[in-house]
Amino acid sequence: MADAFPNDPPPATATAFWTVAPGRGELREAPLPAPGPGEVLVRAEVSAVSRGTESLVFQGRVPFELFDSMRCPFQEGDFPGPVKYGYCMVGVVERGPAALAGRRVFCLHPHQDRFVVPADAVVPVPDGVSSDRAALAANMETAVNILWDALPPVGSRIAVIGAGVVGCLTAWLAARIPAARVELIDVNPARAATAETLGVGFALPGAAARDCDIVIHASGNPDGLGTALDIAGFEATVVEASWYGTRPVAAPLGAAFHPRRLRLLSSQVGAVAPAMRARWGYRDRMALALDLLKDPRPDILLTGSCLFADLADIFPKLALTPGDQPATQICHLVRYGGER
Repeated sequence: MADAFPNDPPPATATAFWTVAPGRGELREAPLPAPGPGEVLVRAEVSAVSRGTESLVFQGRVPFELFDSMRCPFQEGDFPGPVKYGYCMVGVVERGPAALAGRRVFCLHPHQDRFVVPADAVVPVPDGVSSDRAALAANMETAVNILWDALPPVGSRIAVIGAGVVGCLTAWLAARIPAARVELIDVNPARAATAETLGVGFALPGAAARDCDIVIHASGNPDGLGTALDIAGFEATVVEASWYGTRPVAAPLGAAFHPRRLRLLSSQVGAVAPAMRARWGYRDRMALALDLLKDPRPDILLTGSCLFADLADIFPKLALTPGDQPATQICHLVRYGGER
């Protein structure tokens, strides 16, 4: 056990954000255990709100039958609440093995100012990746898994519907495929500037290119799935990467769905794509995600922040449905010290 701050007494308590009832959160203080052998004490720097899943949790819209499978690492409490939930945390190891002491790390942990976890639950943040950008690592891992499911070949005509964090990162990664034509589709015209920074095309749904080889739906809105099926070409693959919780979805499987022999595929990061599952564990995937974030262009997705002390007041606004979100908001960060 090494100590990055040997003159500082270990903290006795930690404060975490809890959803205490649908639509209501609060900060709760609890005892903080001392790290044991093979554990690390992490001081939070910044976390990101993963709006799709966390909004459904905050609104109490996790289906009963998924209460077990939707648990996140280090979750406390149960759905629908009170529950401590989240998985986009970057912090500094204050105590732990010498190889990690003093290092910035990423961890799949809820919003909390300090926490103790096994050392193998944290992944070092590479030099050159800011803590803010590193908070995108869980969403980047999701984007990687979506493309592992989609398996786009060289020269693919790819559409990504939904310019949220996951959609933008997926489009950005897809654009690296040689000769790929990638179009990011969203109802918000302000996302055109985001697409340009990421090096991909942009279109409103009514102007989207058709006859696509692969269409990835990540908008979280059932209307987007209709657009995905509409623009997919003959025998194309449509990857459904949205998660709707308890919200019913009427998939438009009439019209051209059968004549075009479309393939509709589910993708969720909870289960890694079969082609990669046997060889890519959690640490491998997270290290890959953090390595991809050495490129500064995803900084365009970091559009807002708040102090952790204010999170209970701000979270109800963050958990609005996508159509009700402010047009400029994409990824919201939570800061555990300093200024917003």
